[in-house]
Amino acid sequence: MAKGDTEAEKTSADLESLVADVVAKAIKAGASDAEAIAREGDEFSVNVRMGEVETLKESGSRGLGLRAFLGRRSGSASTSDLTADGIRQLVDGALALARVTEEDPFAGLPDAGEFGKAEGDLHLYFSDVYSLEGAERIEWARRAEAAAMAADPRITNSEGGSFDASTGQRAMANSRGFAGSYRTSYAGVSAAPLATDADGKMQRDGWWSSARRLKLLESPEAVGAEAARRTLRRLGARRVATQRAPIVFAPETARTLVGSVFEAASGDAIWRSASFLAGKLGETIGRANLTIVDDNTMLLPTGVGGFGTSPFDDEGLASQRTVVVENGVLRNYLLNTYTARKLGMKSTHNAARGLAGAPGIGCGNLFLEPGTLTPEEIIAEVPAGLYVTGLMGFGTNLVTGDYSRGATGLWIENGRLTHAVEEVTIAGNLAEMLRNMTAVGNDLVFRGSVASPTLRIDGMTIAGR
Repeated sequence: MAKGDTEAEKTSADLESLVADVVAKAIKAGASDAEAIAREGDEFSVNVRMGEVETLKESGSRGLGLRAFLGRRSGSASTSDLTADGIRQLVDGALALARVTEEDPFAGLPDAGEFGKAEGDLHLYFSDVYSLEGAERIEWARRAEAAAMAADPRITNSEGGSFDASTGQRAMANSRGFAGSYRTSYAGVSAAPLATDADGKMQRDGWWSSARRLKLLESPEAVGAEAARRTLRRLGARRVATQRAPIVFAPETARTLVGSVFEAASGDAIWRSASFLAGKLGETIGRANLTIVDDNTMLLPTGVGGFGTSPFDDEGLASQRTVVVENGVLRNYLLNTYTARKLGMKSTHNAARGLAGAPGIGCGNLFLEPGTLTPEEIIAEVPAGLYVTGLMGFGTNLVTGDYSRGATGLWIENGRLTHAVEEVTIAGNLAEMLRNMTAVGNDLVFRGSVASPTLRIDGMTIAGR
């Protein structure tokens, strides 16, 4: 076993001991129940612009959070002071807050029989993310930017190349018998060049690669070349006439639609009746080609854990696979213990929290299942429409489903990509968009915890000139 692995395991054990001790102290101080979370991590980040280091950050952090209950009252506090005095203040602070809060009949930890962990090695941690020396990490950022700059003489400037690496440990314990911890790692490389057209107008785009281990990253040269290709295709961008037309969302923009469905299916929005999906379990909300899954235990094709994979959620419930939408039918809301109790349902093990505060709801590996068509085949069937490669703003109203976003992309004419498009807005209604999803691509790739293949949605409005 490598030295780095041994040290990381020792840190995890230390964190497990820490949270168990804090829970015991909270119970001794009068809490009826308690839950503690500890996190430790380190991070390296460098951004190089025009070959020179612009920003360089290397940091470490350690923190501790406590949620304490007095019956149906609860309070939470967090600290980075892990001395005996700091921990005493943490416990006293959480209990003091619990005493002044109102009782909530739905508050409380999960029942003791609900706790658990996903079995087996989920392959979340790899020590090789720090196998490069500091100078080599900087050189990776330089290589990504240099590859983009060398791709074409029209690329005259850059917003930089970057390299990032981080590792982290997380431990949790509560007074109902749960204790667990896990480690994670991450590495990433990116480039963001700028190109100038014949009229002196500048365009930018970028590309990145991210992975849990260094050897799975795309090379800096490949990242730079792709960033350049995406930037160059935006030259000569112009507006198009206002019209209703098919929209083809590239994977990097289609994933935002999946994220909007997640937000609409989140228990917080459902119990507040603040979602267009409220009351629609078991109903058809989209076409038969629409299946959305949240899988917190998933391994990627590379054999490593997904970016949203973990052995348990932030209440200590075993991670699982939840089908949100199946063949167009809404099958599940995504719930933590609190929202499940509010709705008279069971948690889907989607609790997510920071060090302080009550758990919210988070996704694991959330994705729209791929279809059989290639992106080229989808585009070839569009007589006139927009291939969206970039989105701006936050324009989804979860209550009504109304959707409006600024967009950039490429115009499709007779099944072919023609010129770049900018300064337009695309609009529709998310409920209608799900029903008008006429094609799903086969190009699902995870570059984060939320992913989607290429999607075609008909009948949207493009507001241009």
